Amino acid sequence: MFEHIFKPLTIRGKTIKNRLVVPPMVTDFCDADGKATEKFLAYHEARAKGGWGLIITEDYAVDPRGRGFSHVAGLWDDGQIESHSELPRRVHKHGATILAQIYHCGRQTNRAVIGGVPVAPTAIACPFGTDVPHELTGAEIRHLIQQYAETAARAKKCGFDGVQIHGAHGYLICEFLSPYTNKRTDEYGGSFINRARFATDIIKAIREKCGDDFIIDMRLSGSERVEGGLELEDIKALMPLLEDAGLDMVHISVGNYLSVDDNVAPAEVPHAWITDWAQEVKKVCNIPVTTVSRINDPFMAENILRQNKADFVAMGRQSLADPDTPEKTRQGNLNDIRHCIACNDGCIGTLFGDHAIRCVINPQLGREYEGGPQKAGKRKKVVVIGAGPAGLTAALTAAQKGHDVTVYEKSSRPGGQFYVAAIPPCKGEIADFIGWQVAQCKNMNIPIHYDTEADAKMIGALKPDIVILASGGVPAVPPIEGMDTPGVCTVPEILLGNIMPGKNCVVIGGGQAGIETAHFLAQMMRNVTVLEFLDTIAPEEAIGPRMKRLKMLADRNVKLFTGMKVTKITADSVIAVDKKGQEHAFPADTVVIATGTKSFNGLEKDLKDAGLDVRTIGDARRVGKVLDATTQGYETAAAI
Repeated sequence: MFEHIFKPLTIRGKTIKNRLVVPPMVTDFCDADGKATEKFLAYHEARAKGGWGLIITEDYAVDPRGRGFSHVAGLWDDGQIESHSELPRRVHKHGATILAQIYHCGRQTNRAVIGGVPVAPTAIACPFGTDVPHELTGAEIRHLIQQYAETAARAKKCGFDGVQIHGAHGYLICEFLSPYTNKRTDEYGGSFINRARFATDIIKAIREKCGDDFIIDMRLSGSERVEGGLELEDIKALMPLLEDAGLDMVHISVGNYLSVDDNVAPAEVPHAWITDWAQEVKKVCNIPVTTVSRINDPFMAENILRQNKADFVAMGRQSLADPDTPEKTRQGNLNDIRHCIACNDGCIGTLFGDHAIRCVINPQLGREYEGGPQKAGKRKKVVVIGAGPAGLTAALTAAQKGHDVTVYEKSSRPGGQFYVAAIPPCKGEIADFIGWQVAQCKNMNIPIHYDTEADAKMIGALKPDIVILASGGVPAVPPIEGMDTPGVCTVPEILLGNIMPGKNCVVIGGGQAGIETAHFLAQMMRNVTVLEFLDTIAPEEAIGPRMKRLKMLADRNVKLFTGMKVTKITADSVIAVDKKGQEHAFPADTVVIATGTKSFNGLEKDLKDAGLDVRTIGDARRVGKVLDATTQGYETAAAI
C-alpha cells in the first residue's frame, strides 16, 4: 500500500531509507549562543527513531546577525561544532539521513534578536521589522558567501550528510532572488541572472569546500504570494542555473513573512495545495524535488509520490503532532496516527513570540528529553471528570504511568468545547483528534461513562486516590438588557444546531469563537454582523489562521465593527454605542453571544469537602487555550 513511501533513494552516496521528510521548522530549543541543548538533540532523535527517512534541521545561522529568533542553532563559529556533533550521531543511530539547514534571515529579523540593524540587498524594511536594513556592499556580499561555505564545512565536521541552503520564505537568499526586495543595479541585482548570482555563488563555494560526498539541497518559495514577488515560472527558469552550480536537491515551499498565512498554511488552506508546483519544477530539472505544506497523512504522501509529483514528501507539523508517523505507517498501525490539525497555535503562534514551540495535540513536544511518562511506583485509582481535551490527555497520561483510570462525562459525546470548535468551516480536523483520543482510551482500557453527571457522593463511593477535575467552562453571558429576547443564544447553541438562525444575525464578540461562528453563519447564507468592544478582531488567534479567516469573512460579506459597546437587544435589533458615543442599531432576528467562557468548577469544593485529593485542570482551573488545557492534563497526570 505504501511502496512509494518506503522506496530508498541514494544521493551523493547517502542512501535515504524512505521518502518522508521532517523539513526545517524553527524550535527555539538551542541556547542563546546557538549551541545544541539536550532538548534540541532529543527532539530530533525522537523523529529519527520514529522512522523519518530524511531530517532537515532548522536555521543554522551563518552569522549571529542573521538570526531571526533568539535561540536558533548556529554554526558561525568553530566553538559551536562540539555541541552539534552529537546530533548526527544520534540520528544516524536510527538509520535516518540528516541535513543542516543553513541560513541568514536578512531583513526578516529585528533589533531585539540581533542587537543591531538587519542587512539586506536593498534598504527596504520588512513589514514586520523594526529598522530599515543596511544595504549590503559588494565586499560584504562576498564575505557572506564565504560564511555560508564555512558554515557548511562546519556542518560536515559535525557529521551532517549535507546542508539545505535556505533560499525561501523571504530570507536573505530569497531577498536577492526576488524583484520584490532586490532593487540593486550591480552584479547582484537587476537582471534575472544577476539576482541569481548570490545563490549560485553560495552553492559553488559550498561544493568547493565540502567536496563531492556532501549533499547540497536548497529550499525555494515556488511563489512568494506578494505583489511583485517571485512566481513559479521564475523558479522553473532558475533551476538550470542552480543545477549547473552543483545543487543536488530542491525543496519547493511558499511565501515570505508578508504571506505568512500561506507560508505556514493553517487549516483554512487545502491539503497538499502546492504539490502541483513541485511537479512543475520536477518537469524542468534533473534532481530530486521535495514538496511540502498541509500534508498530514501517509495516504496523501503515497498518492503524491504515485503521481510522480515529487520525489520526497515533507510533513513538518505532522512530525510535531506525531513523531512516530512513518513507523506507525510501516507497521500498519494507521489508526494510531495522531494527525496535525493545522491550528498553528502551539508551533507558529508560540514561536512568533520568540518562545520555544509547543503543540496543542502533542504535549510531549519539547519534552522528548524527559523520556515520556515513567511507570509509577504504586498503581493508583484515578477518576477523571470531563472528557474534553484536558481530561482525556490526563486520562491517557495517567494510564501510561500504569494507573487505573476511569472517565466520567456528563454529555453524550467527548470533546467538550473543543468539539464545538470543530463545527465552523475549515475546523473539521479537530474532530479527528477527539476521535483519536477516544480510540486511544479504548486501546488502553480506559472506560468513558457518558451521560453521567458526577457529584461528590458518587465519586466518593468509588474511593479514588486522585480526582482530576476537567469539567471545562460554560459561555460567559454579559449583563445586557434584553438577553431574554427570543432569538438570543450562545455559540454552542447555534453551532450544535439547537437553534435555526434567522436571516439577519448579529454576533456579539469578535474573538476567535465569534468570528468562526460568524463564518459558520455566513456560509449558511445569512447576513452577518460582528460587534467587538475592543479595537482588534481576534487578537488572540495565531497570525496565519487569523489572516485567512478575515479574508474569508470579507469574501462572505461579513461586517466587522470594533470599538462597539452593546447596550440593548430588542425584538428586531442590537443597539450599540461606538467610541464617540454615537448609537447604532443593527437589524437582528438571531443574536449570538460570543463574549468568552467562564470556569465550570462548582464540584471542586464539594469534592475537597469530601476529603478527596482533587487536581483541577483546563478551563475548570482557569479559562485559556486548548494548548494550556492539554499541557495541564499531561503535566498533572505525569506527576501522579
